[in-house]
Amino acid sequence: QVQLVESGGGLVQAGGSLRLSCAASGSIFSFVAMGWYRQAPGKQREWVATISSGGSTNFADSVKGRFTISRDNAKNTVYLQMNSLKLEDTAVYYCRGYGTPDLWGQGTQVTVSS
Repeated sequence: QVQLVESGGGLVQAGGSLRLSCAASGSIFSFVAMGWYRQAPGKQREWVATISSGGSTNFADSVKGRFTISRDNAKNTVYLQMNSLKLEDTAVYYCRGYGTPDLWGQGTQVTVSS
């Protein structure tokens, strides 16, 4: 079974950048699309961005213009480039493979400090 493993999280100052990676143990083409979600303490998990198998992208309004999502099919990896980070971007970020069934990674912590 395919597994998703996120990496790249860490501590960054407000205004800084991070790039998250989601590596799949199998082909990401097994998924209709790949997405990033996040969950801040005490809040529900929320959608951040999605990229389709064809490369079409969509972003939550809260990150639009600051985050980009991309995929490297040869490496079976999806990336989330996060720029101009804000305190409110602090959360655990999860990778999701849209399929039957859906697949989730274990998450990676992103902490934005002032």
